[in-house]
Amino acid sequence: MKKIIFVIFFVMRLLKYIILINFLHFTGAVSAQMLAPKKYEYRAVWLTTIENLDWPRTKISVPADVGRQKLELVLLLDSLKSLNVNTILLQTRLRGDVIYPSKYEPFSAVLTGTPGKSPGYDPLAFAIDECHKRGMQLHAWLVTLPLGKMAHVKRLGRHSLRYKHPQLCRAYQGQWYMEPAEPGTAEYLKKLVNEIVSNYDVDGIHLDYIRYPDRPKNYPDHALYRRMAKGRSHADWRRDNITHIVREIYNGVKQLKPWVRVSCAPLGKHADLSAYSSLGWNAYNTVFQEAQRWLDEGIMDILFPMLYFKGNDFYPFVRDWQENSSGRHIVPGIGVYRLLSGEGDWPLVEIKRQLNTSRSAGTAGTAMFRTKHLLQDIKGVAGCYSCIYSNAAMVPPMPWASKGLLAAPANIRYEQCGDTLRLSWSAVKAHEGMPPVRYNIYASLQYPVDLSDTGNLVATALSDTSFVALRSPVATTYWVVVPVDAYGVEGWVAECKVEGCNPKLYRDEFNLPESSTWGMRVHIRSTSGVLLYDVPYNRCVGVRGLPRGAYMLEVALRDGTVVKRVPFTR
Repeated sequence: MKKIIFVIFFVMRLLKYIILINFLHFTGAVSAQMLAPKKYEYRAVWLTTIENLDWPRTKISVPADVGRQKLELVLLLDSLKSLNVNTILLQTRLRGDVIYPSKYEPFSAVLTGTPGKSPGYDPLAFAIDECHKRGMQLHAWLVTLPLGKMAHVKRLGRHSLRYKHPQLCRAYQGQWYMEPAEPGTAEYLKKLVNEIVSNYDVDGIHLDYIRYPDRPKNYPDHALYRRMAKGRSHADWRRDNITHIVREIYNGVKQLKPWVRVSCAPLGKHADLSAYSSLGWNAYNTVFQEAQRWLDEGIMDILFPMLYFKGNDFYPFVRDWQENSSGRHIVPGIGVYRLLSGEGDWPLVEIKRQLNTSRSAGTAGTAMFRTKHLLQDIKGVAGCYSCIYSNAAMVPPMPWASKGLLAAPANIRYEQCGDTLRLSWSAVKAHEGMPPVRYNIYASLQYPVDLSDTGNLVATALSDTSFVALRSPVATTYWVVVPVDAYGVEGWVAECKVEGCNPKLYRDEFNLPESSTWGMRVHIRSTSGVLLYDVPYNRCVGVRGLPRGAYMLEVALRDGTVVKRVPFTR
């Protein structure tokens, strides 16, 4: 009998590995398909501010430090833009402290070195403005329930939540937390989120640690449970407490600005699967996050599950999230830090497989944790990323929230003057209560213009009702102007036929002459003057990472003096 049981067990394990091998073979076989450019895809990064991990590196002690701190962020965003990243999850609330002027919580010490001290500018407003200049979305990332270690809370003093609202706080395993069961917790977090949504043009609110403490077997909430359970099990009661907080925050955001996206980062595995165990570490049973229910109920727009695992701990769980997405967006979190020798020492191919598998599973994109590790190009990860995400993509729309297709732009017309083409059109009226309409521009030598082909996408999210491009008098070109609502949904199109303008004469690289002058730089700027690239002088300068549009190449001396300017269209 024991031999029979052993044989059955062995066969089951063998079948499990055969399934995995076939799955990995499948992901390799369709790699060409997965590498095909996608028009809509989240290319997100977590930009961490706690302990100055990603930004800022400079703490402000004198006024000149403000410029240095801002420049650090500008250079980070330029680098991320060159990789076709389109979504920044910026850590805005850390542990009961924030990086913007708030009437509820103090400035974080990461900005100045002193808790509660103003940095002399508004870092959140600055970051939003710089992201939008580059066509990126900014989602304010808030750590919700943890308030930090005892020493941190003590340093915050009278400004701490523990001092101002002690009834909302609970000590557990050397740290302070907001108590999920207290009705005031949901109310407080809702006010904090609403402050950001009301005062800033954020594209999203991203909730982190919206869960009970890790492995909370001895978490001291038994008295509250006995008073409030109403027949529910302890686990169900805890799950309901977290869901209540999520629902209150989501509804609060949507009442203010329904187009602002609400997301969270649950544990990477929702629950055990029929064929794969979560090994005792999952969102539903371990920390009481009922995240798939939030999607089904419609109180969450995006999930960024933290899938910092490999092999059978990654692939089947990605598909589980996507199969239970209820039509909302699933964006797997990829653990770039696991490439480090002290964090797993993964081979680069593991990250490549995870990016490709996430795409083949039909997810809405990926998010990289963290920014620093991606930009440090550990084991060549930045090159791998830019190869897979070689095209610029737009953030996926939210059709479930859109109020219907916008009307086509009227009075589309063009003017040609020298080497430029200027398109213009009449503004499209936004839906009632919505922000102003933006516009996407497409162009092609073929008619009708294929709007699904990212190669035809010339410009995105324009706020103006005009667009200027370089032209070449070679062929007839067909241009399309498409209005875009606040949910990212494209409306009815307006078309324009232009004689003698060929938008296909884009530049992928520049071959510059040899130079013996030491320290020269090459700059790439947008038409509005935003610096996108700043690289050492090289005979060959690639610009494939830029989205379609008009740009300016500059050659500058070591002291910054520009000696040559060349306009070009990508």
